[in-house]
Amino acid sequence: MSSSSPEPKAPSSHLMRAAVAASALLALAGLAAFWYASNHARQAPPKAADNAVTVTIRGNVCEPNEITVPAGRTTFTIVNQSNRALEWEILDGVMVVEERENIAPGFSQTMTVKLQPGEFAITCGLLSNPRGKLRVTPSAASEAEAARPSLVNYVGALAEYQTFLRLEAGTLEDAVRALSDAVQAGDLRQVRALYAPAHQAYKRIEPMAELFADLDTRINARADYFEKREADAGFTGFHRIEYALYGQNDLKPLAPVVAQLIVDIGVLKERLRGLNMPPERLASSASKLLRRVADNLPAGGEDHYGHAELANLQGGYEGTKKIADLLQPLLVKAAPALQKSLDERFAAFDAALAPYREGEGFKPAPLDEAQRKALAEPVRALAEELAKVNAALGLE
Repeated sequence: MSSSSPEPKAPSSHLMRAAVAASALLALAGLAAFWYASNHARQAPPKAADNAVTVTIRGNVCEPNEITVPAGRTTFTIVNQSNRALEWEILDGVMVVEERENIAPGFSQTMTVKLQPGEFAITCGLLSNPRGKLRVTPSAASEAEAARPSLVNYVGALAEYQTFLRLEAGTLEDAVRALSDAVQAGDLRQVRALYAPAHQAYKRIEPMAELFADLDTRINARADYFEKREADAGFTGFHRIEYALYGQNDLKPLAPVVAQLIVDIGVLKERLRGLNMPPERLASSASKLLRRVADNLPAGGEDHYGHAELANLQGGYEGTKKIADLLQPLLVKAAPALQKSLDERFAAFDAALAPYREGEGFKPAPLDEAQRKALAEPVRALAEELAKVNAALGLE
């Protein structure tokens, strides 16, 4: 005898009515949300923020039809109260600055645009409608931005500085070759006479030359930074020559030292020729060098044996002044007060050296501690002002 399974029960009418009611509620909620969004867009455009403008288009005109805003960022809210979908544009001549398209009747759209000073046209709905006017007045922000040089403006300064580096590197190479000739001739007096000018030539390009740590170590490192000081095999370059001339009074060890220095300077010339110099490196390198010089001066400067601190300072002055002079046309526009301060600081540096000058060089007497500290003050002040240049030019 077999038995059959019970047939599934049909949904009750009560459940059916509940489902229909739920669907109706969802539909009503959706319609209410749509009505709210539409009505809100039609009657209550987004709340204007600072430096914001609401433009309402009715018929074939904008209200307002003439707008004045300060340069910088402005948020425009475009409300379409016409019966056509429309677009709103800001035009600079025939060029579109910014636009919003397909703004439906009763709706609004917003756009934020950064504007420069000038006069612009605005389209009011249909392209055949009369155009309105948008005047953008200068602001503190736009004036600061206008004063900030474009990177293109640095091309000339960088190219001229590259030329300066090549010429000065050539001068340095010639000076060291002359030094080598005097060493080979065994003329201690002549080598001493040529040493300070040769080292000064390096100082003029030191803001960039010291970027190459390996070369700067071989060319210009002091004995203080080597384990065995003057006896260390790594102690080479200008200060090794200085030590032989004034600490040992002996030219015999110098032939290989000068020969290696010529090689290193040749490599430096090639590296400087291919050096990639972003504009911010100019002032920052000059400031860094002068700050280090100011720190070293009270402790005796660099030239412990020959005491040629003044010649070195003159080289540093000339090299950093060249950089400042190249940046001057840009800085005087962007930050005239800082340019004035730089001019004063360079004048103070030069004036601090003046009492020690003798002919085209300097008096041979070494500086005492008080004199070195006094010289360090204008050097440090100049370094601090140069450190402000990149920010003033918008390079930070």
